[in-house]
Amino acid sequence: MKRGKLLNSELNHAIASMGHGDLMIVCDAGFPIPDDVWRIDLAITRDVPDLKTVLSAIDADFITEKVAYADTLTDHNPVLLETVKSIFSDAEFETLSHETILGEMAAKAKVIVRTGAFDPWGNILLYAGVDVPEWFSKPGTVAPDYYADKMNKE
Repeated sequence: MKRGKLLNSELNHAIASMGHGDLMIVCDAGFPIPDDVWRIDLAITRDVPDLKTVLSAIDADFITEKVAYADTLTDHNPVLLETVKSIFSDAEFETLSHETILGEMAAKAKVIVRTGAFDPWGNILLYAGVDVPEWFSKPGTVAPDYYADKMNKE
């Protein structure tokens, strides 16, 4: 057996397939997933699995550079927003309109992971990053200034 939290083979495959900047959306049970996007459907029943469980498991194996979420999340589901920010505390954060997430961003996603979550505006966009200290570990390579914090943290 493999080590790590993730047991789902398709989700492991998706993470291994992601390149820097690729987009993964982890969504609630009601998200309208386009037919032509890679769908990993984990939903079993209401809130099984929930967003916190799925996002935490993904975070253990996925380097997230940026997280985006609906601009309505701040006012309409602050508990979920707090959870997302605590899981991805090292990432940049960005807000988008809910409509943009449902349309444009869903079409751009490399993969969409559907949970059983019944969380209003529970659609979290995860952009793949790189392991900065590993990426710039070869002699003679110099990390750009915008990676300084990540070089010093690891």
